Amino acid sequence: MFRHILIPTDGSRLAARGARAGVKLAKALGAKVTGVFVIPPWVPPMYGEGAIYVPSMSPKGYKELTEKQAKKALAVIKIEAEAARVSCATQFVTADHPWQGILRVARSKKCDAVAMASHGRGGLGGLLLGSETTKVLAHSKIPVLVMR
Repeated sequence: MFRHILIPTDGSRLAARGARAGVKLAKALGAKVTGVFVIPPWVPPMYGEGAIYVPSMSPKGYKELTEKQAKKALAVIKIEAEAARVSCATQFVTADHPWQGILRVARSKKCDAVAMASHGRGGLGGLLLGSETTKVLAHSKIPVLVMR
């Protein structure tokens, strides 16, 4: 059925639960997994309408901080996969929106499914907040398995 499952994470507890479920599915199917963490691009901080630059963090500092966060979040997937004896690769990418980065990695790695967690916000909350899971579901050309 599925041979390569993409497991996105943002480092949250909910994403860790989704990772566990994705790894279990991969184990049951004999599939491999790729974990992905999407880093937003660095944007220089600005103050007010005059666009006065406020040097709170350099691009280099931002890169170091976000890559450290990505490696920590991806380590959870790697640990789960090792415990289940599932082949695992990890990657972090930069994208304006997480759903875009997730789908870009899914295409580049030739994944045939995405397994991810969702907060399950519905109704007005889902409309106003805009769920990344919903956007992945709407734009994906491969199956997306959503864990709640």
